[in-house]
Amino acid sequence: MFVALGADHAGFELKEALKRALDARGVAWHDVGTASTSSVDYPDYAVQVADAVASGRADRGILVCGSGVGMAIAANKVRGVRAAVIVDVDGAVLAREHNDLNVLTLGARRTGIDEAERIVAAFLDTPFAGGRHQQRVDKIGVIDDRSDPTTAS
Repeated sequence: MFVALGADHAGFELKEALKRALDARGVAWHDVGTASTSSVDYPDYAVQVADAVASGRADRGILVCGSGVGMAIAANKVRGVRAAVIVDVDGAVLAREHNDLNVLTLGARRTGIDEAERIVAAFLDTPFAGGRHQQRVDKIGVIDDRSDPTTAS
């Protein structure tokens, strides 16, 4: 498993803690930034992580900002990305099982380090259930195609 990580200034400290948690689990990662708590624009980091996941350079992505919302909105603009703000372990499990979530977004102002580590573990360990859920994920892909002029009919 290879994970792309990114955060804005509000998510920097939680991202750094998650890197240590990934190391402890033996999960390889690449940090696209930011590298401090100095103010930055979250879309700059969201698109880098989303592109890495959509292109297959990363298996999964993790993004952190103050609420997680801005990162999710920006990441979901990239075709093939299914990003969501997750606030608890049950949400992470369901999002992986039912939606094949491939980019996790966390709100550093809403989620403590211990809970974030549990959420990340569930996000990484839970497989997509497939079956009836595959049809629904495929329909999301059709929506992606509608917004891509090279594939729209």
